[in-house]
Amino acid sequence: MAKEKQQKEEKKLYVGIVWHYTAELKLLLTALLILCTLATLLQFLPSRFTVSSSDLRFCISRVLTPTQPAQQHNTTTIVSISAAATSPPPLLSPPPPPSESVQPNGMIKRVFATHGAAAYSYINMGAYRGGMNTFAIVGLASKPLHVYSNPTYQCRWIPTVNSSAVVSAVGYKILPDWGYGRVYTVVVVNCTFSQDVNSDNSGGKLVLLASTSGGGDRNFNVTDEIEALTESPGSLNPSIFTSKPKYDYFYCGSSLYGNLSPQRVREWIAYHVRLFGPRSHFVIHDAGGIHEEVLEVLKPWMELGYVTLQDIRDQERFDGYYHNQFMVVNDCLHRYKFMAKWMFFFDVDEYIYMPPKSTIKTVLDSLAEYSQFTIEQMPMSNKLCLLEDYHKTNRKWGFEKLVYKDVKRGIRRDRKYAVQPRNVYGTGVHMSQNIAGKTTHKTENRIKYFHYHGTIADRREPCKKLINDTQIYLDKVPYVIDTTMRDVAGAVKRFELRMIGSRLQQTRQ
Repeated sequence: MAKEKQQKEEKKLYVGIVWHYTAELKLLLTALLILCTLATLLQFLPSRFTVSSSDLRFCISRVLTPTQPAQQHNTTTIVSISAAATSPPPLLSPPPPPSESVQPNGMIKRVFATHGAAAYSYINMGAYRGGMNTFAIVGLASKPLHVYSNPTYQCRWIPTVNSSAVVSAVGYKILPDWGYGRVYTVVVVNCTFSQDVNSDNSGGKLVLLASTSGGGDRNFNVTDEIEALTESPGSLNPSIFTSKPKYDYFYCGSSLYGNLSPQRVREWIAYHVRLFGPRSHFVIHDAGGIHEEVLEVLKPWMELGYVTLQDIRDQERFDGYYHNQFMVVNDCLHRYKFMAKWMFFFDVDEYIYMPPKSTIKTVLDSLAEYSQFTIEQMPMSNKLCLLEDYHKTNRKWGFEKLVYKDVKRGIRRDRKYAVQPRNVYGTGVHMSQNIAGKTTHKTENRIKYFHYHGTIADRREPCKKLINDTQIYLDKVPYVIDTTMRDVAGAVKRFELRMIGSRLQQTRQ
């Protein structure tokens, strides 16, 4: 009897416990039902949708423990925030655009909602000293802004030691690309202060304030503060502005792009290193044209200290004229201004030439009174060769076998040029319009250049037509034979062999 009574009490206790936790049991059973349903549905979802076991454990733990201690909740939040920080932040919703309204006079007031920006205010490629109180900042800016508005620039020098002793000057802008710009145009900002800056060599920085002056939106004068140049303490060497330059002759190349011919580049660099001599240097700008085979051609001359190669491929992001070549040559001018006596600007399908018994030194000494001189072009055919070279064209260099010159009259042909860079503020592709001093174009009997148009980007055999005559008309253009460059090819080949050995003998077109 006592035993039955004890069993009844235990049963009542069990039922009471179950009845007391009925809500929790319902919640647990419901959660298990949902999980089973999800497990069934997951089989029909795409494979890229996955739920990890840790996710399920987290889900179950939230169901089983609906009320967590405060400390655990904070930890979960911190982890969640930390995980979110590793992914891109969500885009902020833009403010709602203003809406149209009817004015008291009955007129409908229209609105214009602005979004984004069409172009950068200024893209700085480089900033360089031109003396103790003057600098040049080279870059790109929005072309419509400069064509249809009047953006302004202000320069500030902020010393490192006494940052409150700021020196300011109005920035003078130079637009050297002759209107050829596209979305962007080249802007060289000259900053000339009324006093020397960093004369104690304690360091400082050059800051450019670029203002739209109402261009783009007349309701706003947007000003960007650009830290253009920083000089660390002790880094300034003032003697560079007055000392003799390291090089007599310096080459500033335009942007090289496309599938260039390694053999044509090989011929060009060997020819001009021989022409310019040991006190010369060549800066070549890679805008995508220095592929692996071309690099192998340049490496020997880089190792000897004749060539500096600069990767400028990132400038392709900004839509300027012809791979931004105006910006590139201006950067080269100001970057190396005090390292060269004479600086040349021409292309890698063009060959500078002086008559026999002349040298680069004698010719340029005769032009020393000028800050700039231009060079006459000798246009050569890029496909006409001599019949006598049949079966031998693959062994001859480009300027050795392309011997027919275009002699059509009445055509204004592009000229190339050289400058004394310390007298130049901004430069172009065919000449500079921003110089101090005189320019001469009367150089025909002293210096000229042979132009093999398009051959640098042609990796096939250039000799398309073999001729056994001293003159010919082709496509209504008269050509005559001119073996000037052919006659010097042997000396250039021997020079290359003496300087770098036979490592480039197997170079392909």
